[in-house]
Amino acid sequence: MQCFEVTGGTALTGRVRVTGAKNSALKLMAAALLASGRTTIDEVPDILDVAIMSEVLRRLGCGVTYERSGQPGGGGRVVVDVPEQPATETDYDLVRKMRASISVLGPLVARCGSAKVALPGGDAIGSRGLDMHISGLERLGASIHSEHGFLVATAPRLQGTSIWLDFPSVGATENLLMAAVLAEGTTVIDNAAREPEIVDICSMLTAMGARIDGAGSSTLTIEGVDALRPVTYSTVPDRIVAGTWAIGAVMTRGDVVVERAVPDHLAVPLDKLVSAGATVEVVENGIRVAMEERPRGVDVVTLPFPGFPTDLQPMAVALAAVSTGTALITENVFEGRFMFVNELVRLGADVRIDGHHAVVRGRERLSSAPVLATDIRAGAGLVLAGLLTDGVTEVQDVHHVDRGYPDFVELLTGLGAEIRRVERPD
Repeated sequence: MQCFEVTGGTALTGRVRVTGAKNSALKLMAAALLASGRTTIDEVPDILDVAIMSEVLRRLGCGVTYERSGQPGGGGRVVVDVPEQPATETDYDLVRKMRASISVLGPLVARCGSAKVALPGGDAIGSRGLDMHISGLERLGASIHSEHGFLVATAPRLQGTSIWLDFPSVGATENLLMAAVLAEGTTVIDNAAREPEIVDICSMLTAMGARIDGAGSSTLTIEGVDALRPVTYSTVPDRIVAGTWAIGAVMTRGDVVVERAVPDHLAVPLDKLVSAGATVEVVENGIRVAMEERPRGVDVVTLPFPGFPTDLQPMAVALAAVSTGTALITENVFEGRFMFVNELVRLGADVRIDGHHAVVRGRERLSSAPVLATDIRAGAGLVLAGLLTDGVTEVQDVHHVDRGYPDFVELLTGLGAEIRRVERPD
């Protein structure tokens, strides 16, 4: 079992580079299925989830290679060679490890007329049903049923239609978008997700020959085309990783330049950091975040983009735990996102949970203890909290962190943190 040993007491200072977004790169890899031939995707993070998605595509008959950048935080290049007729069944042993695997459903149904995709696993942060994926594909003309842990979908040719999403789900928007680009006629997706990752996939699909209007708005209009072509494309920078480094700088009273961070993608989180007392400025090709005094507690409410992202909520709770005063953190997206709070309390944090609210009373210093990473973002939040403890904090189950943060230890060490990866008996 691999763990992180984090020694408290060091401010984060220096420069750190952000590579492409995990939540976009995985879906861009799935979108490559829509066109036979060689698609190249740059700025792909060197993380476990990319390796899993690569294997998913290989078992569908694709050739997949990953070329590492050779520098910490550098984005790699994925090349996907898609055959004329991909396979249409994904294996449970891979899909159970990563929820993003479900994103191959839309492209396979649209291009091949059928798909058999294992029901996905992923982080334990709450129920994330596939109802909107299924109902939307059925609106497009697919016939879908569940058998033996698989979703089985068939459709001779999808037909354009109007789809209303009950919630602006990123995953459902992406799957339906990738299906609609090859459907016959016009598809309108209302209450669509507006995240930068949605805009990114729209940009790649447009480069492939798709006709999409409304990217970045709540209404997407897609004119179906007969075929798409492979492209070379670069992934949008990861706003969640950028936000993690920014919050870490404030928590530790440091001074960090986050290269390639896009300020517009982090408008609400950066505004919260300013309210906490930080200096935030836009610099060439990124942002600079600096903090001199102990931060002030600020209330946070998670919402779909452009609101405060749920993926930064664990970091927001960790920040509140070492700030002055009391902060109220409200989680509106994933009901299980507070699962990690018990681990944070082990570090001496004063947090009380009431439904989807967390009341956090800040303390100047936390106490070191062994803690468990329950998901990707919780693991990163616990490491940041470990930087504010009075000793050495051991963060276990760090494979979660490896799924979302490339070169995590190396980049933190480069910012002056005392952290190392160690092996422990399982």
